Formats: sequence, structure tokens, C-alpha cells
Amino acid sequence: MSSHTKPQTLTPLAAALAGALGACFSTAVVYPLDVAKTRIQALPKSKGKDDLSMFALIIRIFKKEGLFALYSGFGATMLNTFSMQYAYFFFYSFVRNSYISRITRKLPKGSSVPPLSTAAELLIGAVAGALAQIFTIPVSVIATRQQVGRVTKSIELPSNTTEVSEPNAQSDDSFMAVAHEIIDEEGVGGLWLGIKPGLVLTVNPAITYGMYERVKSLLLLAKARAGSGNKMSAWQSFIVGSLSKTLATIVTYPYIMAKVRIQARSADINVDDLEHLGDIPPPHKYHHAKTKHPGALDVLGKVLKREGVVGWYQGMQAQIIKAVLSQALLFMSKEQFERWTLAFVALIAQMQVKPYVQ
Repeated sequence: MSSHTKPQTLTPLAAALAGALGACFSTAVVYPLDVAKTRIQALPKSKGKDDLSMFALIIRIFKKEGLFALYSGFGATMLNTFSMQYAYFFFYSFVRNSYISRITRKLPKGSSVPPLSTAAELLIGAVAGALAQIFTIPVSVIATRQQVGRVTKSIELPSNTTEVSEPNAQSDDSFMAVAHEIIDEEGVGGLWLGIKPGLVLTVNPAITYGMYERVKSLLLLAKARAGSGNKMSAWQSFIVGSLSKTLATIVTYPYIMAKVRIQARSADINVDDLEHLGDIPPPHKYHHAKTKHPGALDVLGKVLKREGVVGWYQGMQAQIIKAVLSQALLFMSKEQFERWTLAFVALIAQMQVKPYVQ
């Protein structure tokens, strides 16, 4: 078969690039929502105070801290999103393609490959997510600190106090400054805060992509039988992606909340000291002693004791809105980015250079 008639497929590296670019695009579109949901998750609800909705919090941040506060940590988050998604899509595509190739070798010649089982999709997603987490979590820790701002571990406030600051303290929230501060306080290991719940949460993208691929294969099979094509439309990708991400978020949300509090170090705070700060305090200078930080189960245990099971789902609405919009946009844009990447690969191939093509 000639090179111009042979169908081209993206290698794991090219598929990862397309996925990462799509993820950055979707995250950038909804970024203020990401900042708001992270702040809601990071600190416990104060007694006698109602939770702010995500959109009400966005307005509050805009009025009190300005427009740029809604984009705090944007650079670190984009770097984290790109690196995390690139690593995830690379490992996911590589492991999935290897698994399919292994199955294909066992089939009779000319037989079509059956859809992967849900269990296989979940396992592949979990392996890919775990590998990606290990390599990218330091950027996630820095991005979380920048989004939440500086929180105070031990404070004594009069009842009419609404803001806290350290005299003559200059706050530098740049990427390198926050990284340097974390290393000073915690050592290099501080950049891997939340790695344990992060590894547990690899089941989140596993559920998302496992469910997405399963529903997608069933939908395409139905479309093929009906003679209506063999591709999903953008809106079908949006709907399937939304449903998949919602299910994954509901199942894993308590650990999502615990991970954010561990990374922001709000899990170290004495909750009773926050009663006069309102729902979401403004950014403050960190004032932490070097202590052993609580794990995810410790965080969930304290929340259960203080607020009940409902406390495990504080901010879930914000998480779902942001995650569903971002994930659905990702699924929609990823298809387009894959086409653009494939077109670019074809152009390179015509120039007798064939990276990313198999």
C-alpha cells in the first residue's frame, strides 16, 4: 500500500500532545471557576456561615482582590495541566495500544478487535494516571498554593477582624518563590504533598475515560448499524464526556477535597481559629511550623467528626460544574487537536520526515 493511501494514526507521543493541548484550552476557558472551586475546597466551613456558591465567590474575589486574583496561579496550572495531561495521554495511549496489539495477535487473521471491557479500560486508566501523578504532582502542589493564597496556621483574632497580615511582610506568589518556600518549610518532599490521595484518585480519570470509551463504542456501534456514520459529533462527545466526568467526580470527591487541603496545607489549620475569617479568607502569609501533616484519612475523619458526611462533599457542586465543563471541552477539542496534529504529521511526512507516524 502506498504511503499516501495508508491511513495514518497518531503514536502515543502525538496523541499525548493533542490531548495536552486540548486540556490546556479547556482549562484556560474555565480558569476562574477553577480558582473559586479550589478556594471552596481548601478551607472548612466556618460555624454559622453558609457556603458561598462558586459564582458568588468569583464576584467576591473580583470585588475584593481584583481581576488578576481570578487568574492566580494561571501559569503553574497551565504547566501542570499540560504536563499532567501529556503524561496521562501518553501512558494511556501507549498502554492501551500495547494491550490491543497483544489481543490482536491472538485473534484469527482478519478478525476485528472487540471493544475493551470496562475493567480493562479502568485498569489501563489507573496505570496511566499513577505514572502521570508521580512525575507531575510538584507542579500541582505549587499551583494549588498559588490559587488558594497564603493561609495561617495559628491566629488569634478579635471578633471584628476580617483580614490578617504580617507586618512588613512582602508576599511573593511567583512560581519559583512558592516552590522555594515549600522546599524551605518541608524539604524537597514537600513538593510531593498529596501524592498518596493523588494515587488513589487515579481511579477518577480511569472511571472517566473507561466510561467514555465504553459509551462511545456502544454509540458508534449503534450509529454503524443505523447507517449514520462512524464518528461522534462534537455535541455527542460533549454529552458523553459530561456524564462520564460527573460519575467519576461523585465517586471520588471526598478524596479530591482531602488532597486539596493537604496540598494547600489548610489541613494543618486549627479550624476553630478561622471562625472570624468568614467563608473564604483572603490570601495570607504562610505561618507553619514543621509538623507531620495529616493524611487523607485523617482529614476525612476530622471533617466527619465536625460536619458529618455532608462535609465530605463541601464544594462538590463547584467541582462538578468546573470539571464537567472542562472535561467536556477537552473531549470536544481533543478530537479537533488530533485532526490538526494528524494534518501536521502528514505535512512532515511529505517532507520525508516521519515522526509521530506509525
